[in-house]
Amino acid sequence: MPRKKSTETKIYVLDTNILLHEPLAFLSFKENDVVVPMTVLEELDYIKDSKKDVARDARVSIRSMEDLLHNATPEDMLAGVSMEGLGAGENKPTGSLSIFADLNMVESQQVFTSNENDNRIINVALHLQKTYAPQQVVLVTKDLNMRLKAKGAGLAHVEDYRTDQLITDIKYLSKGFHKFEGNFWEKVKSVESRSEGRDTIHTLPRNIMEDPYINEFLLDDSKHFAGIIEGITSDTLEVLDLGYERLMSRHAWGITPKNIGQAMALHSLLDPHIDLCILTGPAGSGKTLLALAAALEMVVEKNMYDKIIVTRSTPEIAESIGFLPGTEEEKMAPWLAAITDSLEVLHKHDENAKSSMNYIMEKANIQFKSVNFMRGRSIQNSIVILDESQNLTAAQLKTIITRCGEGTKLICSGNLAQIDSNYLSAVTSGLTYLVERFKNFSGSSTINLDGVVRSRLAEFAEQEL
Repeated sequence: MPRKKSTETKIYVLDTNILLHEPLAFLSFKENDVVVPMTVLEELDYIKDSKKDVARDARVSIRSMEDLLHNATPEDMLAGVSMEGLGAGENKPTGSLSIFADLNMVESQQVFTSNENDNRIINVALHLQKTYAPQQVVLVTKDLNMRLKAKGAGLAHVEDYRTDQLITDIKYLSKGFHKFEGNFWEKVKSVESRSEGRDTIHTLPRNIMEDPYINEFLLDDSKHFAGIIEGITSDTLEVLDLGYERLMSRHAWGITPKNIGQAMALHSLLDPHIDLCILTGPAGSGKTLLALAAALEMVVEKNMYDKIIVTRSTPEIAESIGFLPGTEEEKMAPWLAAITDSLEVLHKHDENAKSSMNYIMEKANIQFKSVNFMRGRSIQNSIVILDESQNLTAAQLKTIITRCGEGTKLICSGNLAQIDSNYLSAVTSGLTYLVERFKNFSGSSTINLDGVVRSRLAEFAEQEL
């Protein structure tokens, strides 16, 4: 247990899911002390050898704590080992890390008597709260039910882990465009325009909007103006005039946009200067169809890339892919049915749709790959479509993005309302990280597709259910 009893610092008790979400989370509490119950180490030990997608995170966390505690005596581990000198940046830890042997707690110290892991961790926090009063003891967990149980059992302070959250609420997530009320040109006090070939570029005052970023689309309600920010200085914005009607008339592989969101997405997808295109939005908004149509256009028609690699991750892949028959691509087929469905839509009017699909898959060199086998690769001159990316952590997405070599374009799509992972929420998803971290990168573009165009049934379900 921590040595200090200063009321100026806090004692943070970490749940297992915090260390699975961010393996080095124990270094994020600055001058405060961190307690890891023995039950948490037991759970990490069980998970590290499992086939779960968080097994690697468990191993990293165990290894990191061992690096800090390997020279400590049993007494030091209980009392706390200083974390000074670890971490990076302004928030380097100065508190201590200790292991609490909650397996030895006597029944008189316990509120919960059932031997469930969550109950044992809550008992630790309650025991420390009683022992170290008035010093604040905080249980940190991502488990909502555990937070309710802890509060109900008398724990005064229970928190989610927010150190890693770039936004506090998903409503603040960048949409990739800014819409002005009324007519755009009525908002502009001064403008300088110039022509570069067929393009018109406007130099506008930066203060026409708050927090502009590169490759952000600008629209107005009157449907007269559409542009994209191509340069930012301390006082001005360089805006490429796209033209509302011209933007809506773009097409790829026989597909034309049904709304302005799809038009902006198609513009970014077909732009060879954009290396990372992020598409977010509800089910049925056209993310996968647009990505595939643009990819086929650039690979088959324009010959800009050599092949299309389609990959996605679901929590079950790591466990069940091995039991399906066939090659890796045949094993992946059930998970990538969304892609084959979209291919069918793109070729449904052909005389022999099945033959057309087979021909195009061969012509475009479409390959289905599992995210599990992406590590260590270097992908050159390809289009990579990463579907259902809302289920990936920031670390997993980094693994995939760093595979992209020269001349490769990555398209990430996902719906933050459909997260299947037990360890992620909309604000901690890797897709959210990607949107916020890359919004000021000139080689990336984000578009939030907010209209459901799949069918009126799907649109009604999205709105009412």
